[in-house]
Amino acid sequence: MLADCPYLDDVLLAADELVVNALRHTKSGQDGGSFVVQITYDGALVAVSVIDQGGPAEPTALEAAALAESGRGLRTVSLTAASWGWYGNDQGRTVTAAFAGSWVA
Repeated sequence: MLADCPYLDDVLLAADELVVNALRHTKSGQDGGSFVVQITYDGALVAVSVIDQGGPAEPTALEAAALAESGRGLRTVSLTAASWGWYGNDQGRTVTAAFAGSWVA
C-alpha cells in the first residue's frame, strides 16, 4: 500500500513511536495486554493509528532534557507528521499521526 510513499520512513517512525508508547505507558504493555495498528491511505492522506487499552496519563509531546534517555517520541512524531492527536480515556485510547501528500500508488 505504501511502497512508493515518499515519506514512508516518517510513517514507519511514527508507527514505531506510537507502539512503544502504548507498550510503555498503557495497559497494553501489561501481561495479556494488546494493541492494534491501523494504517490508512485515501489518496491524499496517510494516517497511522495505534489503539491501546488506555493508561493513567494523557499523551503529550514534551521537550526532553538534553541527556534524557527517553521522552522524545511524541515530540518526534509532532515534528514529522502533518498533525497528530488522540482521543479516549484510561479504558482505551487511539493515537493518530497524519501525513499529507499524494503519490502514484
